[in-house]
Amino acid sequence: MLPVSFIRNNKQKVLSGLYKRNFIKKNLINEILCLDKQKIETQIQLNNLLKQSNSFSKEIGKLLNKKKDINLLYNKSVVIKHKIKQIKNKLNDITNLLIDKLIQIPNIPNESVKKGHESSDNEIIYQEIDFKYEDIMLPHWELSKKFELLDFELSNKITNTGFPVYIGLCAKLQRSLIQFFLDKNIQSGYFEYCLPYIVNNISVYSTGQLPDKENQMYQIKGDNLYLIPTGEVPLLNCYRNKLLLYNELPIKATTHTSCFRREAGSYGSNVKGLNRVHQFEKVEIIQITTYENSYAALDEMVLHIKNILKMLKLPFRILRLCGGQMGFTAEITYDFEVYAAGQKKWLEVSSVSNCSTFQSYRLKLRYRTKDNNIKLCHTLNGSALALPRILAALLENNQMIKYIKIPDVLIPYTGFNQIKILN
Repeated sequence: MLPVSFIRNNKQKVLSGLYKRNFIKKNLINEILCLDKQKIETQIQLNNLLKQSNSFSKEIGKLLNKKKDINLLYNKSVVIKHKIKQIKNKLNDITNLLIDKLIQIPNIPNESVKKGHESSDNEIIYQEIDFKYEDIMLPHWELSKKFELLDFELSNKITNTGFPVYIGLCAKLQRSLIQFFLDKNIQSGYFEYCLPYIVNNISVYSTGQLPDKENQMYQIKGDNLYLIPTGEVPLLNCYRNKLLLYNELPIKATTHTSCFRREAGSYGSNVKGLNRVHQFEKVEIIQITTYENSYAALDEMVLHIKNILKMLKLPFRILRLCGGQMGFTAEITYDFEVYAAGQKKWLEVSSVSNCSTFQSYRLKLRYRTKDNNIKLCHTLNGSALALPRILAALLENNQMIKYIKIPDVLIPYTGFNQIKILN
């Protein structure tokens, strides 16, 4: 969340940032500033009344000590206290309305982020395109029939569409990928957590999913809890309300979780097979840094994921997202896409974002600087990596006529080097 003081002191910068995002509710900025002014004026009014009330209390005390009549001052004191109660209620109403409007404002994009709204507006900043594939290569949902990999009909029987069932060697391949990603993260200094998949509303609010992504999450209404849309939510909330020391930063953490998203409004070829599902496995990484080191941490995270994809020998590219394509909390985002040969399309497998102080303001996540000041931390997150589309690309890109080849780096995890065709 943006502090109202930042909006007050940087109105033009905020409006320019919102323009990059194609944010249509720009009138909210003027409404916020108007409410902010009302809040300041009301607070001054309250402070003056409190000062008067304290003065009356002292005078009443003096009169009581001298055994003099206090009725006149007492009556005035009662009137003042009644006014104080009214002003406090007014201040509370203004504050709540101000917060309701503030939480609708997304993070302001970095200067390097371009204006845009469509995926075609994103910038390709790196591409590894050393691949040649035959036209006859099949998409993973067709491969599943030949090699018994996934069962989408069984998922309909158990739950509904969007909850795929992984079978046999494909199930072990997914499990191997998870362990491979975790091992690579831990080797790079990320501390592992095993976390709940269900969180309270404070947790999803603190990391910016509420109110922005409320319709995308599964809610357990009777308990006011949510299934996590990403491991970032419980991982960052481990550090909510923390005051960290300078020498404790950066904090680097990783976790594997199932993730749950309703994906309301999804349609077309992009939703077929594993392309867009309601439950999927993901290995997440986060960093918590000082403000001066957050962009170095972003570069480090991008390089880390880049190296993992190179180890898997998948064709991939990195895009810097335009303003209108970025998530609500992000200041800058790099997307990783892998090429899926059977579908002949690029599939997003990771987003790496620097959220600056946007999440830490809600999380109340701060650090003590070298000169003993208190500042908000910067938070960064990324998928390292999301499983469904990685798995889809691995199956499609490594298919042969009678078997699917397993990448060399995964063989120590799988215990097999190929998945053979059914007899």
